[in-house]
Amino acid sequence: MQRIFGRREQEFPLFNLYTLESIKETLTTVVEDCLKEDELSSCFLVDINHSGSKLEVFIDTDEGVSFSLCQKLSRKIEAVLDETVMLGEKYTLEVSSPGVSRPLKFFRQYPRNIGREIDVTLKDASRIKGTLADARDNTLTIESPGEKKKETIKTEITFDAVDSSKILISFGKKKMKK
Repeated sequence: MQRIFGRREQEFPLFNLYTLESIKETLTTVVEDCLKEDELSSCFLVDINHSGSKLEVFIDTDEGVSFSLCQKLSRKIEAVLDETVMLGEKYTLEVSSPGVSRPLKFFRQYPRNIGREIDVTLKDASRIKGTLADARDNTLTIESPGEKKKETIKTEITFDAVDSSKILISFGKKKMKK
């Protein structure tokens, strides 16, 4: 049995030991410690959502997240949660990649999305939509259509100026067969 705050966890109800914020901090530490292991060292933590007995962990890598990576991390986290009973006896754990519906949080997520449509909101509340053309040296290059038919506007933005950004899902038009 792991000791938390100097006392055995089973001696006190869960609500006496943790505030919601301290649970999230503790869970973040648990996940980051698991990611330090060799087989998971290519992964980085994107976000954690915790609500009641449900824990969602979102990870990413520079090459993309595989089912195998999610499975390995899930088993490691589960072992710690089972030992500490931090979320109680019954909980739901989901480990996955952030997916396209979640905003990009770290600069290292951008290079893998070069060539995709992106919607960027800057800290000054302005927005830029276009194709992510480049991401290097902490700078994003976005190409947007200009006023004229074949005109392209290239905009360079430092990552520090970005408030949020999201990859846009586009479905190409299929030609109908006659």
